[in-house]
Amino acid sequence: MIPARRTRVVLAMLWLSVGLAVCGCSQMMNDEPRYKPLAASDFFADGQSARPQVVGTIARGHLRLDQAFYTGKSGGVLVDALPIPVTRDVLLRGRERFDIFCSPCHGRLGNGDGVVVERGFTSPPSYHTDRLRTAPIGYFFDIMTNGFGAMFSYATRVPPADRWAIAAYVRALQLSQHATLSDAPADARQKLLESP
Repeated sequence: MIPARRTRVVLAMLWLSVGLAVCGCSQMMNDEPRYKPLAASDFFADGQSARPQVVGTIARGHLRLDQAFYTGKSGGVLVDALPIPVTRDVLLRGRERFDIFCSPCHGRLGNGDGVVVERGFTSPPSYHTDRLRTAPIGYFFDIMTNGFGAMFSYATRVPPADRWAIAAYVRALQLSQHATLSDAPADARQKLLESP
């Protein structure tokens, strides 16, 4: 019976030690010196506890050195060339994103006759007008990024690479509606001339 009592005493002491250690750690963490946000401080010469950001600090995920890629402009002027290589995959991605985000208003061919127009909303301009066919490619990216007129910004919904893919697809749509025989490759041109 005595060994059992001794074991209980040892266990009780052990639990008491663990409990005091946990309380002590917690108390030390609660009593650490700290400032409440925007509280006054005697420690710093400006009297503020919040420290100003170091000049040139950039928030994580916001380092955007390629101005043309992220804004569609270079030196404040709309870019005339895509800042990404145009590949089949880029055009396929652009078509997919266009069908999702743009065709409800602009229509599948970019004529401005999407399903929302059929339901009474304002018709957007056709991509096939001279004004938009001659517009720099950066114009389409800028409109998707910032919105224009009844169109709201898609910057939070469509990432920059996808906006460029859509712009490339819009340019392909424009070319498809205004292509001439001389635009076709030589081998395809011959086949077109031979067909009835």
